[in-house]
Amino acid sequence: MLEFEISETEAGDMLRRYLQDKVQLSLRFIKRLTRQKGYLMINGEHVTVRYIVQTGDILQIRLPEEKRSNSVLAEKIPLHILYEDEWLIVLQKEAGIPSIPSRNYPSGTVANGLLAHYDAQQLPYTIHIVTRLDKDTSGLMLIAKHQLSHSLLSRMQKQNKINRHYEAIVEGVVEEEAYTINKRIRRKPSSIIEREVASDGKEAITHFRVVKRYDTYTHVAVRLETGRTHQIRVHFADYGHPLLGDNLYGNAVDQMSRQALHCTKLQFNHPYTDEKLTFQSNPPEQWNEFLTL
Repeated sequence: MLEFEISETEAGDMLRRYLQDKVQLSLRFIKRLTRQKGYLMINGEHVTVRYIVQTGDILQIRLPEEKRSNSVLAEKIPLHILYEDEWLIVLQKEAGIPSIPSRNYPSGTVANGLLAHYDAQQLPYTIHIVTRLDKDTSGLMLIAKHQLSHSLLSRMQKQNKINRHYEAIVEGVVEEEAYTINKRIRRKPSSIIEREVASDGKEAITHFRVVKRYDTYTHVAVRLETGRTHQIRVHFADYGHPLLGDNLYGNAVDQMSRQALHCTKLQFNHPYTDEKLTFQSNPPEQWNEFLTL
């Protein structure tokens, strides 16, 4: 149950307008809430969307129960949760753990662990991953706990209001101090996994700066403006500097058992309180032999 207190400046509007303007619900979602009694209440009493909200009113929204996929089962998998409230979860994912089940990895994913986490709290939610990471990419992930927060966070993501920062180690010595890769990406026609740069792909923009150069590789800091599948990996491979250890878009390297990519920072405003939230994560210990030279 989510609660909102009506302020003096918000009083006088119909509940429908308040739900659209303040809570940012779509008309479609509002209609779902009005189909059954008890999903919209003011001060503990059922109301219609024609109700005129008053200063100090407590609006309660009961979210409809979400249908879970039969292909994703709850599993007690340890989750490194850094932050959690009624709206969202920020966690740190280790390399080697898929975000969601697939044909090759039907279980043991972050999604499986999240369902078990929800069950332990008796929350009727399903999986809403906002910033997904590849199996062998580590670092911070943003999870929406329910369909309302997912709608709001997805909108923020499309508006480039969720800042995602990464660190990577790429092959070769990068000459530019800072650069923006602006090349469209599409799925490779011959593969269900691989992506490629193509003029008819979807817009993809990656900003980076050099942190430190080494003899045969470069440590870079990356900021995503868009979030296409494998975007950083595809862009740097096309740029001529594939990620160290990336055996899909570059070359497998003995020194790094997986692609050297870590989400180090997430920054966004809370979808309900509008509070600015910042989360940070250091690259894994495996990187020390490269980054401390």
